[in-house]
Amino acid sequence: MVRLLSKRETAEIVRFHPEHVMRMARAGAFPGPIKLGGAANCAVRFVAEEVEAWIATRLSARATEAHAGLRVSDEPSVAAPGAAKNNAQAN
Repeated sequence: MVRLLSKRETAEIVRFHPEHVMRMARAGAFPGPIKLGGAANCAVRFVAEEVEAWIATRLSARATEAHAGLRVSDEPSVAAPGAAKNNAQAN
């Protein structure tokens, strides 16, 4: 049986804010959720095995890069809304 996780449960597992999890999923940097209804704002769930595989991939990449003496910087940048505007104002 497939185990499904709520957005909040998923966020607790990966220690991100729930909205950051959704931003990453929309950007393709995290497993996509399953919609439980037809409405745009319907509840979503994440497949636990996909989340666990994502974590395992991150751990494997870290170990490989650490062994090769590389930095862990392959994570796509998913900035919070308004971050680009804030960065432009700082410059």
